[in-house]
Amino acid sequence: MPDIIVALEDRIALLTLNRPERLNALSYRLIDELTAALDRIETDPAVRAVILTGAGERAFSAGADIHEFSESVRHGRAVAIRDFVRRGQAMTARLEAFGKPVIAAVNGIAFGGGCEITEAVHLAIASDKASFAKPEIRLGMPPTFGGTQRLPRLVGRKRGLELLLTGDPITPARAVEIGLVNAVVPHQALLPAARALAQRIIRHSPDAVRSVITSATRGLNMAIAEGLQVECEQFAALVGSADLDEGLSTWCERRPPRFAI
Repeated sequence: MPDIIVALEDRIALLTLNRPERLNALSYRLIDELTAALDRIETDPAVRAVILTGAGERAFSAGADIHEFSESVRHGRAVAIRDFVRRGQAMTARLEAFGKPVIAAVNGIAFGGGCEITEAVHLAIASDKASFAKPEIRLGMPPTFGGTQRLPRLVGRKRGLELLLTGDPITPARAVEIGLVNAVVPHQALLPAARALAQRIIRHSPDAVRSVITSATRGLNMAIAEGLQVECEQFAALVGSADLDEGLSTWCERRPPRFAI
């Protein structure tokens, strides 16, 4: 069975982490399959948005596959960094910078690397049965898939450090309060809510959506003056495009838009 299941419906690709017997732990194979799926989807014009969720009823992802990771550690620092850290950081960076909106539908446990995926994606909706945690400190290590950098940026330095240093669980209500997720919904409404959010986005110009994602993602890691330059460049790239012309005509003529799909 594949570790990533891909299903396409109504221009939305549903990617399912498919290791339910291991709480969808992020094995090297799963990470590689997820990256390969994103590579295919990125250039597929039939896909306008991505929803990422976990198989089974218990977990979104419980984090890295500790048994596999431990074997890399036993082989020494260079192997652990190459096989584990760089692979995981490349995955979360890929999700963060992806040119189409990525929505996490967090259906259960999202610990460690599962929480780092939630931090990296553009938007996230949590089931009321979800739970979050940064338990790496209990293993005697920091998060390694970007959690020490993204979580404080998302929730604030002191909140982020509290979660990183204690490893304490985070309830869905707390996750939405601090900005880790956008909304919490009843468990059975999770995927419909994620699809509804995706549909609200993909009704707009795909080039404009990509431009917003690029500007916001790159700008977060820059001084504001540099970020404003990125914003200017993204706008300039759209001047003369069919979608911008259509959007302006739509506004002036008070009619529904007809963006290319």
